[in-house]
Amino acid sequence: MDRHDEGRGRTIARWLLIAFYGVAGVAHLVTTAAMVRIVPAWVPNPQLVVILTGLCELAGAVALMTVRFRRAAGWALAAYAVGVYPANIQHAIIDLGHGTGLGLGYHLPRLLLQPVIVWWALWASGIVDWPFARKPAQR
Repeated sequence: MDRHDEGRGRTIARWLLIAFYGVAGVAHLVTTAAMVRIVPAWVPNPQLVVILTGLCELAGAVALMTVRFRRAAGWALAAYAVGVYPANIQHAIIDLGHGTGLGLGYHLPRLLLQPVIVWWALWASGIVDWPFARKPAQR
């Protein structure tokens, strides 16, 4: 597939991903203290990590807007989604273990959709075509 002929669906998915990571990046910078509370204990300097992850989300969102850096952003944001999964698990453990905060209706979909977010970054950036690739005509 020519990278300039990507289709409307992929373009819309990419702009939604840009918005998703843009909002998340700003949230990491604006609500740093709340984000620090869900960082697993084994992560050093959680405040710095939260700030850096917010900046990474913003950089990834900006890079997705460019043709030149789009694929690199896709790889980076997919890896990022895998990397922050332990914090999502920690957040669920905190909320569900203490009966405070957000419930199972929030955490279960969030945890189950993380692989979809990984795929979304790869597909929206043009790295993968699955499951929308056209099959070659059979002879």
